[in-house]
Amino acid sequence: MTDLELDFILTHRWPLVMRSVMAGTDQWLKDFVRSIARHGKRSTWRPSEKQEQIMKRLLSEMATSAAEDIDVIER
Repeated sequence: MTDLELDFILTHRWPLVMRSVMAGTDQWLKDFVRSIARHGKRSTWRPSEKQEQIMKRLLSEMATSAAEDIDVIER
């Protein structure tokens, strides 16, 4: 993950991931997304390999669920 990708994710997409996760019941996941948001405020922080994998999985799941939630008004 490049610095530009990380900045984009933390600025634009991570708040949506946080809202989605915080609505759930998985405490470990809630703590994880809060931790990433907290660490992401530091300009020198980079996610570990494992953190990056989990972040990408969450972003992918969010994109998939968002596509499923779209209601077509007219066909």
